[in-house]
Amino acid sequence: MIFGLVLLGLAMALQFYAASYSQRVSSNFVHDIFLDNVPVVNLNIIIIEGALAAIAGSIVLVARKPRYILFVLKVSAIFIATRAIFIAATHTGIYPGQINPDTGFFDRIYTDLGLSGGFFFSGHTGYPFLMALIFWRERIWRYVYLAISIIFGIAVLLAHVHYSIDVLAAPYIAYGIFKMSAYFFPEDYELIENPL
Repeated sequence: MIFGLVLLGLAMALQFYAASYSQRVSSNFVHDIFLDNVPVVNLNIIIIEGALAAIAGSIVLVARKPRYILFVLKVSAIFIATRAIFIAATHTGIYPGQINPDTGFFDRIYTDLGLSGGFFFSGHTGYPFLMALIFWRERIWRYVYLAISIIFGIAVLLAHVHYSIDVLAAPYIAYGIFKMSAYFFPEDYELIENPL
């Protein structure tokens, strides 16, 4: 448990610095076939409050299912660290007209956690997909997380806060992180795959 918490803390620090770096050195935006042809829609309520609610809900869900805690901590850390590396490596500029967080209470939490920085790959799409994989054996949670992933994917595209490739690649990368984590943490994975 301690190792998972330390790993998560290190990953969050890495995410914060990667997002800061990306914002400092971002280049020009690139054209996107989807974003170029769809008007910008302000969906901050889904993107910000929805994301924070999904994170809080996931914490409550995992806390109520102790056998998931160890694996979720470690796989979350790997997800955050992997995304931070991708963000630092692919610091494309902001798409014109992107909807940015406001200055409200939840908007500040969202930006202070480093959730607003970086594009590739979409954490909004990838993390709920990752949680669907973790809870795959529990049908209701699988479908809830898949629905959240799709809703967030559509919202971040319509708000122009992610490029199409960010959203489309996220499930594939999340799947790779899931399989990698199952390999590196087999005892923790075994707790969710074959409960006593």
